[in-house]
Amino acid sequence: MSPKDTSRPVVIKLGGEVVQGPHMAAIAADVAEMRAAGVPVVIVHGGGPQATELQKRLGQTPKIVGGRRVTDQETLEVMKMIVAGKVNVDLCAALMAGGSKPVGLHGASACTVLAQRRPPTVVTGGGPEPVDFGYVGDVVGVNDGLISLLISDGYVPVIACLGADREGGLYNINADAVANQVAIRLDARALVLVTDVPGVMRDINDPSSRIGRLTMADGKRAIDEGVVTKGMIPKLEESFAAIAQGVKAVHIVGKLAKGDLTKAVSAPGEVGTVLVA
Repeated sequence: MSPKDTSRPVVIKLGGEVVQGPHMAAIAADVAEMRAAGVPVVIVHGGGPQATELQKRLGQTPKIVGGRRVTDQETLEVMKMIVAGKVNVDLCAALMAGGSKPVGLHGASACTVLAQRRPPTVVTGGGPEPVDFGYVGDVVGVNDGLISLLISDGYVPVIACLGADREGGLYNINADAVANQVAIRLDARALVLVTDVPGVMRDINDPSSRIGRLTMADGKRAIDEGVVTKGMIPKLEESFAAIAQGVKAVHIVGKLAKGDLTKAVSAPGEVGTVLVA
């Protein structure tokens, strides 16, 4: 990484399946290595699998439409407990064990993620009618001053995917959307989405079908043709929206060994899939 690059942060989004998975130690080691090299790092995380597990234990039936969770009041309580609670704490602990200085944050932490409730919306995979997602929010602002203050002193902000409005309303937000907005506001040098698959693949059961580079047109075609399904649909749509707003490239990676996270940033397409305009 050149000196010019080290002045701009790397934003890393971790899915909940990654935080509880076997590759977290390798990721934590790479984050510590980036910080040691002077590269600021900001982490945004989800917690979908953990939330679904707790919902089922509580007798709730998770409702997912087009890869997005419908969030009623009971579901919002689960998201507060899981995303801003268990997952954030576990992730901070893993990063600390890897040698970083993590600081856990959520939307209500001085409006780190400022949000407003999403109106009923037509979504890919959700049919022709607008879907009311309940207490789901859209990001309308980021407290970049607080985040910049932390990273300038060597800390790693760890942001849960819960947003808040200035009246104290709380909203569940897709973690990719939060990561995208953080990357845009901080002028990130790279946005890396870490998931449980090694990138965008033509055949989900064949790792050798990984697509190294995907343009916006190719991504839309892959969705329309059914090559990309379920949770990868909103991931691609949110990522291309971020690129349209100025993010140079988005990297989708997964099942990482030590060094892979750094390689994804320094050698786009060699690990995972790099999305470009």
